[in-house]
Amino acid sequence: MSPDKFAEFEKLIQLKVSEVASEDDPAHDLLHFKRVVRMAMKICTLEGACAEIVMPAAWLHDFVNVPKNDPRRSQASRLSAEGAVLYLKSIQYPEEYLASISHAIEAHSFSANIEVRSKEAAIVQDADRLDGLGAIGIARCFATAGLLKRAFYSEQDTFCERRLPDDRQFTIDHFYAKLFKVAESMKTAAGQEEAENRVRAMKSFLRQFAIEIN
Repeated sequence: MSPDKFAEFEKLIQLKVSEVASEDDPAHDLLHFKRVVRMAMKICTLEGACAEIVMPAAWLHDFVNVPKNDPRRSQASRLSAEGAVLYLKSIQYPEEYLASISHAIEAHSFSANIEVRSKEAAIVQDADRLDGLGAIGIARCFATAGLLKRAFYSEQDTFCERRLPDDRQFTIDHFYAKLFKVAESMKTAAGQEEAENRVRAMKSFLRQFAIEIN
């Protein structure tokens, strides 16, 4: 695909995402999509992957936004993949890339638990998961907690040292229930390195958090 055609498609896709991105959830707003795309394209270049697959998959990874507490949550990536393919067909995106784009979108989800089968899918998965880590990950975690009206932390065993984490009740528990596990799930070398950097920032935050609540 020529650079001009690639840029034309990306402009159309970004415009569509700006229509579907949540205005009520700052953890899944248009800025989230932009960060994921930026990271995905950075890793794509480093990994020598196919940008024609990575770019639309990264933009459309949450094409159908299912709330965290919705019973259909585990189906969100499949619904997004189906919707993304229909949309890409409507703008005449090259058919040869659609199956790979669909897989990359469906496999990006943590809750769907689908094994990645391509370098491009690994990149999109890493890019999205990295946005849940580090300083921006902390901000997104607490933003979601606010929407769901969850407490910041448990006064008894705040850091899950003697109990199983319960992130349905406590925000800090989400670090232990999911986020640190996500950091260990990176598929690309660049994703692993960035995840390690972001986890260090999160652990520094937790140390300061402990000081301030005691």
